[in-house]
Amino acid sequence: QVQLVESGGGSVQAGGSLRLSCPLPSNSYIWYCMGWFRQAPGKEREGVALRNRAGGTTYADSVKGRFAISKDNAKNTLYLQMNSLKPEDTAMYYCAGDTSGGGYCVTFDPALFGIWGQGTQVTVSS
Repeated sequence: QVQLVESGGGSVQAGGSLRLSCPLPSNSYIWYCMGWFRQAPGKEREGVALRNRAGGTTYADSVKGRFAISKDNAKNTLYLQMNSLKPEDTAMYYCAGDTSGGGYCVTFDPALFGIWGQGTQVTVSS
């Protein structure tokens, strides 16, 4: 079931930046975890960044120091700021929410997230 609508994707050159946005539903206050995943053609969906209810974050090693996940509580919107983009960052990016807390918001397992968006494409050229 598509419940989220991501935006902000596009085509940029290596070294460029993009900011992805994900407006959250009204019941997102009960979520244990929210985050961003990505999937490139022919590859499995992989975790990028996670944020728990207290603001704690977890990043994939491949994006540490370059990406930042944040939430604007007033707008109830989740963001992913992506800097120093590389061609290997090219993928469809998905916003996701976890209401179960099974992974304690430290595990990049798509199966733990039951709420997803339709994805926004990010393409980085060399």
